[in-house]
Order: sequence, then C-alpha cells, then structure tokens
Amino acid sequence: MLATAMVCAGAVRAQEAPSVGAPPVSTAPAPEPEDSGLDNVGTLKVRVNLVNLYFSVRDKQGYLTNLHKDDCQVFEDREPQTIKAFTQEKNLPLTIGILLDTSGSMQYVLPLEQQAGAEFLKDVLQPKDEAFLISFDINVDLLADYTSNPKELARALNKASINTGAGTGSATGNGDPRGTLLYDAVYLGAHDKLRQEAGRKVLVVLTDGEDQGSQVKLEGAIEAAQKSNAIVYVILVSDQGGFSFGSGVQLGGFGPGAMEKLAKETGGRVINVGKNPRKLQDAFQQISDELRTQYLLSYTPKNTAMDGTFRKLDVDCGKGTKVQARKGYYAISDTAQ
Repeated sequence: MLATAMVCAGAVRAQEAPSVGAPPVSTAPAPEPEDSGLDNVGTLKVRVNLVNLYFSVRDKQGYLTNLHKDDCQVFEDREPQTIKAFTQEKNLPLTIGILLDTSGSMQYVLPLEQQAGAEFLKDVLQPKDEAFLISFDINVDLLADYTSNPKELARALNKASINTGAGTGSATGNGDPRGTLLYDAVYLGAHDKLRQEAGRKVLVVLTDGEDQGSQVKLEGAIEAAQKSNAIVYVILVSDQGGFSFGSGVQLGGFGPGAMEKLAKETGGRVINVGKNPRKLQDAFQQISDELRTQYLLSYTPKNTAMDGTFRKLDVDCGKGTKVQARKGYYAISDTAQ
C-alpha cells in the first residue's frame, strides 16, 4: 500500500494553526461535528460548510496586491456564490514539500537543483513555516521531515543522489530505466504529508516530467493534491545529453502535457527551465513572489449536498486579469469521517 511507504521515513507532525481571526482552512466544504439533535449540555448543533480557496491575480503589470472582496466573484459549477471572507494571506503558516527527481535522467542537473532549492528555502521560509523533502526514483524516500531550518533542508538536499537501481536495466532486461515514481511521490506528499496540515500548502516538483512505474495514475495524484488543498508547481529540468530510453528517445521529451494538467488543476503552474541555472533561480523566485501575493476567499456553497462529488471552481477578478487557482474541490460525503 502506498500509504505505508512514508511511515518508516518519519512521523507527520501537526502544523501551526492559522492566526486568530483567519478563516479556517479545509480541503473542501468541511462539516463541523454534528449530532442529530442537542448535545449533553443542551446546545443545538448545526452543520456549517465552508470552502476556502487560495489564489493569486495578475495583469500585464504583475501581481495585484490591493484587491478587495467586491473586486472578485467566485463560481461553483458556474453558479455564483456569496463570498463571506476575503483576505490577502501573507502571515498564515506555509508548508512546502520539495519533491526531487533523482532518477537517472537527472544526473547532470541534480547539482543545479540542489543549489537553487536550498537558496529558495532560505529565502521563503519564516520561523512559523515548515518544509519537507522527498526524493523519487525507483523508490520514494523522505529525506527530511518537517522543519523550519533551511540549513537542515540544505544538508538533506546535498545528500540526495541519483538512483537507477541495480544498473539501468528493467526487470525485463530490455535496458529501459527501472522507474521514476513521480505520481506516487505527488500522492504521498499530498495525502500523507499535507492533508492534515493547516494554512497554505505547496508542492514544488523538480523533474523532467516523466513518470514510469507509479502505482498511482496522474488523475490519482491530482485528486490527492486537490483533497489536501495543495498547490503544485512543476519546474521542468532536463539535460538533453543525459539519460535516455533504450530506443534513444530522451526522457526530457516526455511529460510536459501531464505536468501542465497536474499544475493547472491544483492552482499552480509549470515553469520550463531546461538546464539553465539562471532560469532555475528565476523559477524559484516566481514561486516565491506568488506565495507572497496570495489571497484567500471563503464561501458557503449553495449546493449543500454532502455527496463527495467534484465541484468546479472559477474566480473572476475583472477584465484584463488572470487568476491562478485550483479548478475545483471534492465535497465531503455524509459517510466521511
């Protein structure tokens, strides 16, 4: 089972709660505990559903940081909703998962990822924030559990190494790479590490975009990220002179379409940097800038059915603006705990 893969690597530790007065964060409309009547002290209990959505807005001049509730509209399955709260979120805790591709195709670009990743974490992490590091190749390994110490994360990054297993042959002996468990890593990062966390949650995936051998499919990885309310950024890094399939087709030539879907559906985006160190640094800087300009809106959905279905979301903040937000959420079902 996938969920057991992370157990030996380290225990999940609870994130710091949001600041007083901030709307609670959930992955979907989150029901308050409900009884069928009065509790043992005579208090009437009611179910309150709340959808929380993080997003950023930009126009031709850059990111907008002065928007208010009346400037934006939110739609669920094309039906307009009433926004209850609208704030710019700079102070809520931030939890970041760095997912590092250490398969054979990354051999020549791994040092660039390690250096740029360490600088990014040093720049973006505040004392109330936390980050963890996962590597993925033929295995998925937790290299560093939750910590707010950038130096500790940098040491873990520097210890990451390329793993192609026993040589580069597959179990069938045809010379193909044995596996790059990209989708499994996203699932584990979202489901096992982020789902129970509060505040803003981000996965940054450094990869060439090729998955091989994961138990989880692309759709399962996306669903896990959406249910954990995690934004996925994919930094595409590749070296055309690096590892290749036995047929001679480069790994770096695969996966951009799947990565676009993974990022777009969760409110993130793909940044293609090739093997250019400056572009890689710029990619991390773009992500840092976006995290500093996020808004959080909350609303109670008009569709009150607790049926576990997927609800499409759309945010409009006016002509000439581009909103970056997840594309939907899964409603909690009546049978969910």
